[in-house]
Amino acid sequence: MSANNALHIAVLGGDGIGPEVMAPALEVLRKIEATSELKFRFTEAPAGANNYLATGRSMPDSTVRLCEEADAILLGACGLPSVRYPDNTEIAPQIELRFHFDLYAGVRPARLIPGVPSPIAGADQRGIDLVLIRESTEGLFASMGKGVVTDTEARETLVITRKTSERLFEFSFRLAERRKARGKTNGGLTCVDKANVFRAFAFFREMFDEAAKRHPGVKSDRLYVDACSLMMVKRPWDFDVMVTENMFGDILSDLAAGLIGGLGMAPSADIGDRYAVFQPCHGTAPDIMGQGKANPTAMILSAAMMLDWLADKHGLESAAEAGERIERAVDKAYAGGIKPMEFGGNNGTADITKTVLAAL
Repeated sequence: MSANNALHIAVLGGDGIGPEVMAPALEVLRKIEATSELKFRFTEAPAGANNYLATGRSMPDSTVRLCEEADAILLGACGLPSVRYPDNTEIAPQIELRFHFDLYAGVRPARLIPGVPSPIAGADQRGIDLVLIRESTEGLFASMGKGVVTDTEARETLVITRKTSERLFEFSFRLAERRKARGKTNGGLTCVDKANVFRAFAFFREMFDEAAKRHPGVKSDRLYVDACSLMMVKRPWDFDVMVTENMFGDILSDLAAGLIGGLGMAPSADIGDRYAVFQPCHGTAPDIMGQGKANPTAMILSAAMMLDWLADKHGLESAAEAGERIERAVDKAYAGGIKPMEFGGNNGTADITKTVLAAL
């Protein structure tokens, strides 16, 4: 933090509805600032498909430098389906930042908020409160931009290393321990893999088992990814913290979001040893851009995750309390009947923002 004790936040609005959901999150943080001892300094910078169209790059060097200097990074949704690199892949600064800052732990909470409909029978009574941790720099994504394509075949290579996996598992066990200490859940951790088929995943599971021995207070479990997918839609309330490879996590995190009302309800963080990026799980939704229909909840909850991480990083108990205040305000807004257009309601961006701010 800077000398004036203000937390410096890099703000990358992104594309499509990215800036539209970022604005409410910043309003919420400004209200936190006005009602607590916390101080923020926000610096906005370009990133995404529109910047690529204008400059030929997803992010300028100045944006990367800002992210290096800031205490945390808030990122709106980035990329547009119609804007592609020459190899036909989408513009994705969110993925590039993971590699640049070694953000190996992709944290994807899925908590069913009171008043939000779930497609799972019994979820409203049993509740859903799980965290999927997706390794974010290796796995199949290690091949991004490096795949080999010929006229007759295409090959992408999955990579799992000991260095990254050991850090990932330590992070995951510590998170399970913190959740248990807070009394939220049973403190369990499930390794999700395909160790019965692929040697790489057998290696992954071996390292998980080694980490489990160092954390005897955490109930550890192992599931194959196909069985895990089945159990997530049958008994999602049985899960606490889950850890898995990059591509599996990419898929399962969207499944988890579907259990709690949709991607508009799903926050996320990509965390490394020093840096962290916080962003909603949803995309840029260009079909509703500029119409006031976007659900800002995931972005607001991502800001709450940022405060919790900053609290741990700087020893700021007030930041952790502020993150919990935001979560409670969101809960109160939905319990009071707010219903986004995302799942058939009439409340758009402004309504949801106003209600959450009032609940703060």
